[in-house]
Amino acid sequence: MTAARPPTTAEELRGAGLRVTAARVALLETVRAGDHLGVADLASGVRGRVGHISLQAVYEALHALTAAGLVRRIEPAGSPARYEGRVGDNHHHVVCRSCGAVADVDCARGEAPCLTASAAHGFSIEEAEVVYWGQCPACSTAPST
Repeated sequence: MTAARPPTTAEELRGAGLRVTAARVALLETVRAGDHLGVADLASGVRGRVGHISLQAVYEALHALTAAGLVRRIEPAGSPARYEGRVGDNHHHVVCRSCGAVADVDCARGEAPCLTASAAHGFSIEEAEVVYWGQCPACSTAPST
């Protein structure tokens, strides 16, 4: 008996109801290979894989991938949007106040929403988004200027 192979990027796109294009494949693979990248870095990564792509096309593809649940968009306060391939597990983030580095933090209590609101105001809460702020190891040990 052979183990089932993971789906290809193209199969994942089709499974999410998206049309498969070279740009979408390259973008999804670039997001997953990166670490909370912004649009400019993602566009550069896609260009390195498939050649020219407009910034508008990258934004449109990111919107489609996010809406399909294949990519997650985060926007730490004061920072441009960043994208990651880790989806569906309700994890959180830690952000460096100095350099803007972002790292994943597992959910505080396991299952979504993992935190209980003191008052739900009639909402059906599905997810909790937590951002921890501080200094990354490089910035906390850097000499002050």
